[in-house]
Amino acid sequence: MAEAALRPSPADDSLERLPTEFDLCYTWNYETVRQELGNLYEKAKRDQWNATDQLPWSLDVDPEAENIPDIQIPVYATHIWDKLTPGEVKKVRRESLSWTLSQFMHGEQGALLATAQIVDATPWIESKFYAASQVMDEARHVEVYSRYLREKLTRTYPINRHLKTLLDQILTDSRWDMKYLGMQIMVEGLAMAAFGYMHKLCREPLLTELTHYVMKDEARHVAFGVLSLADFFTQLSPSELRDREEFLTEGCRLMRDRLLMEDVWEEMGWPVDEVRQIVLESPQMKEFRKMLFAKVVPNVKRLGLLTPFVRERFAELDILQFENEEPSA
Repeated sequence: MAEAALRPSPADDSLERLPTEFDLCYTWNYETVRQELGNLYEKAKRDQWNATDQLPWSLDVDPEAENIPDIQIPVYATHIWDKLTPGEVKKVRRESLSWTLSQFMHGEQGALLATAQIVDATPWIESKFYAASQVMDEARHVEVYSRYLREKLTRTYPINRHLKTLLDQILTDSRWDMKYLGMQIMVEGLAMAAFGYMHKLCREPLLTELTHYVMKDEARHVAFGVLSLADFFTQLSPSELRDREEFLTEGCRLMRDRLLMEDVWEEMGWPVDEVRQIVLESPQMKEFRKMLFAKVVPNVKRLGLLTPFVRERFAELDILQFENEEPSA
């Protein structure tokens, strides 16, 4: 009876199962083959942190304060914003921050699952060691965002459909390098840019410090992908390379489109289609969407994936301009 009580109910809508299939790779060579990955593992061990002890959870947070400048809310300075009452301004602040941190949290769970798969699939022992340390990082990130949302903002939003589509593609792909490319290069690269932006603008001390700790981990995660995939794509056949090019460009499109906050506009009782169009055309959101790729495009170039096919599609997304930025790793 006790075992049955612990078993999740089939009707539990908080659970979702995906069928996955990929090769599990034993390696019987326990010597370090790729020293740069071994060095990254040593750094990961030194940089572990305990969110329970090291973050000031006792601080009071006003969820309706201007914790992030109002100008970052996509409808700011539009006719919708101009009609808001002071109470509605407070509500949209709370809802937009809750939505943003909820997407961070969901993305971190996707990273937790993907990195656990990398432990199984990667062919090098030092990559397994490092990926295991990243699993711990990602669990900690889910922990801190979940706690902040529950205790300080008191609500969460479901995962954005564009982010969910990309995470599902990463988790169900059977090829180990696609997990690196999707998670370590795309998702983690975009997360690094988003966290940096949040840290720069945030006016709330607990969230500022939380973001600082998460950013330190994310820099290692992107480096892990770059080091692991170095020279890999030069070995592929044209058809294999095209698979990666299409996966990369479609993933970047999904990540660009995930910032529309439709759930927030629905919660506010606003006409979702109208507000969606305002967000798409908002100058600050256009710049923000492009800025996120400043950490992705240089690493794509560094890995030799900025091919004519990818360049053409990055130009359509208006992110090719970042190719000569300093790489993240």
